[in-house]
Amino acid sequence: MLHIPLGRRGLYLGLLPAASAKKYPDTLIRLDHDMDACPEAGRSITTARLAALVDDFAGRLWAAGVRPGSRVALYKRHNFDIYLLGCAIARLGAVPALLSPALDGETVAALLARLDQPFLLTDAGKLGEELAGRPLRELTARVITAGLVTGSAAIDAAVVDALDLGTLAGSALPRITMPDIDSPALMTHTSGTTGIPKLVVHTARSLAGRLRPQALLAKLVRDPGPYALHISFVHSRMFMAMAMALPKGMPTLVLADGEPQKVAELFAEHRPGIVETHPNSYVEWEALVGHPLRPLANVGLFSGTFDAIHPGTIDKLLSASERARPHFFQIYGQSECGPLTGRRYNPKNAASADGRCLGRPLPGMTHIRIVPRNGQRPSKRTPGFVEARTDGRAVGYFGEESRFRAEESGSWWRTGDVGFRTWRGCVHILDRAVDVIDQVESTLEIEDSVLGRMAELIEVVVIPGPSREPLPVVCTRHDEPLDLERWRAAVANFPQLADPVQLPLAELPRTATMKVQRIELSRRLRQRFEDTGSLAAAPGPR
Repeated sequence: MLHIPLGRRGLYLGLLPAASAKKYPDTLIRLDHDMDACPEAGRSITTARLAALVDDFAGRLWAAGVRPGSRVALYKRHNFDIYLLGCAIARLGAVPALLSPALDGETVAALLARLDQPFLLTDAGKLGEELAGRPLRELTARVITAGLVTGSAAIDAAVVDALDLGTLAGSALPRITMPDIDSPALMTHTSGTTGIPKLVVHTARSLAGRLRPQALLAKLVRDPGPYALHISFVHSRMFMAMAMALPKGMPTLVLADGEPQKVAELFAEHRPGIVETHPNSYVEWEALVGHPLRPLANVGLFSGTFDAIHPGTIDKLLSASERARPHFFQIYGQSECGPLTGRRYNPKNAASADGRCLGRPLPGMTHIRIVPRNGQRPSKRTPGFVEARTDGRAVGYFGEESRFRAEESGSWWRTGDVGFRTWRGCVHILDRAVDVIDQVESTLEIEDSVLGRMAELIEVVVIPGPSREPLPVVCTRHDEPLDLERWRAAVANFPQLADPVQLPLAELPRTATMKVQRIELSRRLRQRFEDTGSLAAAPGPR
């Protein structure tokens, strides 16, 4: 199944670990953490052990009542057992609905209601904190924990009958019937930058469509060395990354903690050849450039698939590689569609690259068109709506089908971004449609420009201010005070910008993939202005 054309067959997540273990049983997957659901497994497991754990968890979940077609909301502390549990759910022909650990209890309750009586697979910490006081008896078919429940004072009395997965060890795995290729196989949620996240429904067929570009990417590097991953465990990208690595027998290093010094030590020990993480983590990993341990020396391919990355960051990372021809491959896509366009950077072109250019559609896999807004021909000054056609597109939003269909135009999908195409066919993304601000051609272009001119900045976000003015919010390295003279020089070409507001990086609201929640940030600053008459942060204690 794993070696036939994916366009004609589906990708079955629950079967992939066992199929990979038959060919590469001894390939190692190394972790930087212990897994909550099976701490005894340790931090170095073979593919054969991974497959055995998936089957073990599947047997336990069957004993807990999960059946083919069941919906299982997975909401627990962030670690690699989310992948194992997700595969185990899929192994039964049930549908894992992956909810970010960063979601608050109110949002999770709303998603549980939308899922209409799902099983809830969680942990004691979530039950005692985010989910405390929530009517889980009414919202779920059953609560199952991937950790001890009994004796925990933190557990809400309303859910003391939650079933501990640990008590079901040794349960037999039933005979499994492979689900239909077009039936729901996985649910992930959108970033939540615009309110309650949407639950995106993937099928075995659409997952196969998403994997094709990833498999192509893996061929760019020969003899790459380990594949290092630091990405959200609840994102569909995590499952695509493992679906790329396991069938190829690629040793894999999975990180939950992206703190630069810890990363440096692990990378120096394991010398990854392929690295993938979120754009904001790459910014933090600029600290690895010039590090005495040379943690990036063996990296031949950096991969970025979540959001656009500042070319200056790409240039710095490539400079730390000691490979003859290192590359940074940036893929533009979204939760609903998977990968759409790609662009390859090298040490010669990264520094001078236009950060708004996200490359061309992936040949034979995706198509892009730009639809005019307000009847105007799409250009940089009058960007149009970006629409995509791909066999990796999801099939719906669970419980919100009309909302999904509203974004369709026949076989085309409106991505929610605005941009244009050059005569060379490159796709330029200027903004999300909901983030467009009058007087500004592209907030993202301004952010790229300022970040390129001020090395002391680690984040710049241009959002609508209290009067809809373009308001820059900035974060400096180590929260050093912003040098206003340098700022004015850096933004001299953007006179429409309001005075900057400086915040600590930790205060920016973010999604599970570390994107800044622009609408929420704008709301918070408007509220601050209404409450205090000022956008400046209140002084902290001395």
